[in-house]
Amino acid sequence: MNAMLEISDLHVSYGVVDAVRGVTLNMFPGEIISVIGPNGAGKSTLLAAAMGLLSSKGGLMFEGDDLHRIDVETRLERGLCLVPERGELFGELTVLDNLQLGAYSRRKRRDDWKKSLDWVYDRFPRLAERRSQRADTLSGGERQMLALGRALMSSPRLLMLDEPSLGLAPMIVRDIFAIVGALRGEGVSILLVEQNARAALEISDRGYVLESGEIALSGESRELASDPRVQATYLGGGTDDRD
Repeated sequence: MNAMLEISDLHVSYGVVDAVRGVTLNMFPGEIISVIGPNGAGKSTLLAAAMGLLSSKGGLMFEGDDLHRIDVETRLERGLCLVPERGELFGELTVLDNLQLGAYSRRKRRDDWKKSLDWVYDRFPRLAERRSQRADTLSGGERQMLALGRALMSSPRLLMLDEPSLGLAPMIVRDIFAIVGALRGEGVSILLVEQNARAALEISDRGYVLESGEIALSGESRELASDPRVQATYLGGGTDDRD
């Protein structure tokens, strides 16, 4: 099976600061891959570079295409989608308006986006209930559901999630991760950057530990979860590893 996403010797800099240094990562269709690591490790930077929001050097391939030659809009059209930390919703617009904007990125016809909308509402019934409500009046969990729903309106093949559990109550976190895990059965591959290392490793197939911009450890998620270093640093007492 050919890799869906291939990142090789990737470098991303902020001026003279190297935020990502020589990162190599790959994932295959149908996988959930988690990236964990401490604050400032470069996790969010890695996702932003893959989406084309930051310039980078090194290998960056999606389904055999060189992403360096493809702009952000084209990446969206190809099925690559990023849900950034805190979602970046349009607060003054309604839930429905935000969802419709997600479909616009793929230039869907009305009947196609209506099917996508029904599909999202089936998975997030609360969004259907709040469809006419302004996004900035939603709870934290509802805003995260809306951010996920908006991304799913674009029918992504690879969904990149940046800290989807950030600031949410444990019960809502469980709901979000249950939905993320179920998306694999819907044909969506997921690259997950997450502060909750335990939850991320529980639902992912493989994982990478990013420290100081470099890959420190990688392997099957079960193996990483049982690694003494990972247990001591990331699973012992919880961690706040926001980038």
